[in-house]
Amino acid sequence: MLRLISSAVAIGSLILLGACATTPRAAVKNTTKTFTTVVVDAGHGGKDNGAYRRFGGAEKIATLDVAQRLDRKLRESQLKTVMTRSSDVFIPLDERVAIENSQKNAIFVSIHFNDSRRRGIHGFETYYHSGDSFDLANRIQGKLMTIPHSTNRGVHTANFRVLRLAYYPAVLVECGFLSNRSEGSQARDWEYRELLADRIAEAIVEQRYGTGVYRGSVQVAAQTQPQAESPTGGTGLAPAAPHR
Repeated sequence: MLRLISSAVAIGSLILLGACATTPRAAVKNTTKTFTTVVVDAGHGGKDNGAYRRFGGAEKIATLDVAQRLDRKLRESQLKTVMTRSSDVFIPLDERVAIENSQKNAIFVSIHFNDSRRRGIHGFETYYHSGDSFDLANRIQGKLMTIPHSTNRGVHTANFRVLRLAYYPAVLVECGFLSNRSEGSQARDWEYRELLADRIAEAIVEQRYGTGVYRGSVQVAAQTQPQAESPTGGTGLAPAAPHR
C-alpha cells in the first residue's frame, strides 16, 4: 500500500512539474501605438548607488533627475505617467516589475547611466527584450543621436529582469558613461540632463502620436542638431558589459 501511494505521489508530482514546464509565460502585449501610460523607472536608489565615479558622481542621483524631468515632459504632452521611485529610495527589481505590470495600456522606460573600467569608452546604448519593444528602443536611440557629439553604441537585446518580465513593451536607456571624463561631467550638469530627458520624451511622444507632434523645451532646442546615422541604425560597436 505504501509503495502504491508513493508511486501515485511521484506520478502526480511529475505531472505537475510537466505542466509547469510547458505552461507558457504570458505574451507581451504590443501597446507601442496605443499606450496611454508611461512607467518611468529611475535606476538604482537608496542603498544602491549604481555606478559611482569621480567624474559623474552616483548613478542613482543622475537617473532620478533625468527621470523626473522626463516625467514632467510626458505629462505636459498629455500622457499619464507612473514613476517607480520619485526620491532617493531603494526599490527592489521585483517591485519595479510589479509596478510596470500593474498598469493598463502602458510602456516602460528605465533610465540608467553606464560604467566601464576603460575611461575612453563613451556613447549611448538602448536595450530591449521582446521584439515588440524594438521600435521604441530604436526611436529613443535615434533621438539621442541628435545630441551634438553623440556616439552611437547601438540598440541591443538584454535579459534584464525589468525587460524580460514586462507585460508591455519595455526599454532600458543608458545615457552615457559616468566613467568617461566628458560624459561623467555632463551627467552632473542640469542642462544636459534636461536635454537627455527632452530627447527621450520626444521619442516616446512620437512613438505614440507621430512625427512632429512633440513640442520640446525652448532652452534645449538650440543645443540639438541632427546627425547622420549609419544605414543599420548603429555603429557596429559591441555593448559594454552591463552592470544592471
